[in-house]
Amino acid sequence: MTDTTHDQTSDQAPSDDAPRRGPNYIPTFGDSPEGTDIWQRVPYDPDDYGAVSDFATDFDHADPNYNPNAPEIWKQLRESGCPVAHSDRYGGMWAPITHDTVHEIAYDTDNFTSRSVIVSVGRPGDLAMPAPIGAAPPITSDPPFHAMARRLLLPAFAPKQIEPWEPEIRELCNSLLDEMGDITPGETVIDAAVQYAQNIPVNVIGRMLGFPQEDEELFRKFVHDVIERITEEPGTRDGMEDLGNYIHAQIQDHRDNPRDDLTNYLLNVEIEGNPVNDDVVGGMIILLLIAGIDTTWSAIGSSLWHLAQHPEDHQRLLDDPDVMTFALEEFLRAYAPVTMARLVAKDHDFHGCPMKADDWVLLPFPAANRDPKKFEDPDTFIVDREENRHAAFGLGIHRCLGSNLARLELKVAIEEFVRRFQRVELAGDVRWSVGQIRGPRELPVRILEVAG
Repeated sequence: MTDTTHDQTSDQAPSDDAPRRGPNYIPTFGDSPEGTDIWQRVPYDPDDYGAVSDFATDFDHADPNYNPNAPEIWKQLRESGCPVAHSDRYGGMWAPITHDTVHEIAYDTDNFTSRSVIVSVGRPGDLAMPAPIGAAPPITSDPPFHAMARRLLLPAFAPKQIEPWEPEIRELCNSLLDEMGDITPGETVIDAAVQYAQNIPVNVIGRMLGFPQEDEELFRKFVHDVIERITEEPGTRDGMEDLGNYIHAQIQDHRDNPRDDLTNYLLNVEIEGNPVNDDVVGGMIILLLIAGIDTTWSAIGSSLWHLAQHPEDHQRLLDDPDVMTFALEEFLRAYAPVTMARLVAKDHDFHGCPMKADDWVLLPFPAANRDPKKFEDPDTFIVDREENRHAAFGLGIHRCLGSNLARLELKVAIEEFVRRFQRVELAGDVRWSVGQIRGPRELPVRILEVAG
């Protein structure tokens, strides 16, 4: 996420007295970090973002052919002896593919900064939120600020806070299934992504934040803008300020009309006795809104995509509901949706790869989960796999703080879908996402049998 909000150089949290740019601030673009919010390392050329010819030397996760075929691409790279792919796109980018290389970079906060975690044509300049804070703390934060910011959010996502949401999530899932109307087995085709998976986390995180339910479609737009429009030239992307303006408006509304929700909680937290200003609060809300929606709906969609092609696993979940304990983790391992990114903090030789300061580095945790040196038979989905220390929620200090919520939403969504629709099959072409969050955007499924 590239920030356009506030210049702050201290290692501490900005106080509530710190200057802010506000919702109508116009960011500055340029060809160097000095005096810019966003800068381009090389002149923009749309022809640089065409089809990939060789993923080892021209890697691009925004190629429409990447996400549908990602496991095969990772396997080919590993077997060809390429543990770290490279690309000149985005002004220079690296992509480790093995579990060891992903693990090493994820834990190395000296050579790799989290200041921006979404690869794009532009990089954050000197006027953007600098390290160690970043635009969407704590995911864009480095030590020591990272730990302070993370501690603010952890209580809200502790098991005792998340577990009470289960009945409401089940009610939501069943309501979405009901809204699909009369089902004629063998004939009715639904879109399991658009009609089901994509509505669950949007609704839940919106309610947690206290945002209007009628804005759910707007949240989907924000996800698309941030995650998928990464190959567009900075400064030309219409609507890219909409998210920041929306968050500013919600913060003001919560300040004027306080209520018991996550947004008002964040408006009243302190770091080391200092109030946290709106730049940091807004960044945290952006993190929760974006990361809390697309990652989970992608995991749900990918799991249903698997079940539509593997009736034996679908039946196993029906016959032996307790196997969900293992199946849940296997869905997460095999179809982990999240790839994060780092910026190289300083010139660094990484196992013979001459990484330069400000190079992008992708961290494809899903690829790490398919490494045969880490997992036995990694490309096979084993519904009752017992040993499963996967990296679906990341590695290192940035391990997903919302994992309890994500697990609950995924578990309930699968259980209710399988219970209602007891046999299904794919019914057409699947459209996959583009970029760092991998999952089906459109998932046509034919219903073959409905619970009596």
